[in-house]
Amino acid sequence: MKWLSKTYVGLVLAFLYAPILVLIVFSFNQSKSRGAWTGFTLGWYQKLFTNDTIIQALINTMFVAVVSSVVATALGTLAAIGIANMKKWQRGLVMNVTYMPVINPEIVTGVSLMLLFVFLRSVLSYLNAKFGWNLQLEFGFVTLILAHITFNVPYVILNVLPKLRQMDTFVYEAALDLGCSPSQAFFKVVIPEIMPGILSGFLMSFTYSLDDFIISYFVAGATSQTLPIVIFSMTRRKVSPEINALSAIIFVVVLAVLLAVNLYDSRREKENRMKARARA
Repeated sequence: MKWLSKTYVGLVLAFLYAPILVLIVFSFNQSKSRGAWTGFTLGWYQKLFTNDTIIQALINTMFVAVVSSVVATALGTLAAIGIANMKKWQRGLVMNVTYMPVINPEIVTGVSLMLLFVFLRSVLSYLNAKFGWNLQLEFGFVTLILAHITFNVPYVILNVLPKLRQMDTFVYEAALDLGCSPSQAFFKVVIPEIMPGILSGFLMSFTYSLDDFIISYFVAGATSQTLPIVIFSMTRRKVSPEINALSAIIFVVVLAVLLAVNLYDSRREKENRMKARARA
C-alpha cells in the first residue's frame, strides 16, 4: 500500500506542476506557438526586459506587494498578540470577524472597497470645500496598498496565533523577573518565539499581493496597473511568450524564497534540539 500512496502523491504533484513545467519549457521556444517546439532561444527573455509596459507593471506589483505585506505583517502580528490575550468569548467573536475577509468572495471585497474609496473621496471633497483644505484620494497606489493591507491582515493573524498558543508564557514572565522591561522581553523573547509564524504570514501576504487580480482591478488607477491586470488586458488580444518568460522568472524566485525559508526553519529547529539536549 505504500507504493500506492507514493504513486497517488506523485500523480497529484505532476497534475499541479506539469502546466508550470510546460510554461517554463515554452518560454525558451523560438515560435510563438504553444503547440509546437521549433528550437531553443533566449529571445523572449531579452524582449521581456525591453518591454516597458510589463517592466513598469512588475515594478508596481513588487512595490505594492512589499509595502502592503510589511504593513499587514506588523498590524497582523500586533492584532494576533491582542487577540491571544482576550477572554474566550471575546477571542471567538473577533476571530469570526477575522475569518470573514478570508471566506468572503473577492469580487464582493473588491466592489465594497471601491465604493468605500468613492465615498471617502466625496467626503474629502466636501471637507475641502467647507474648510479650504486640499486633501485628495484618487484611485492609485494609495487605494491599492490600502486594499491589499485589508485582505492580507487576516492571513497574518491566522499564521501568528498558533505560534502564540505554542509559546510558553512563563518564558516571558521569567524575562521580566530577570530584569527585562516589558518592551525588552517582547522583542527578545516573544518575537523570536513567534518569528516562524510572522515569516509565514509575510510570505503568504506577499504571495497573495502578487497574485491578486479581482480586488486590484476595482481599486487600481490608470498609473498603478499591476502585473495581473496588464496580463488580463493582453489576453483580450494574444498572450505573448514574454509572459511565459516572466511567469518562469517569478516561479523560480518564489521557489527559491520558499526553499530558503524552509532551510532557515529546519536549521533553527536543529539548533533548538541541540540546545535542549545540551541542557538535559
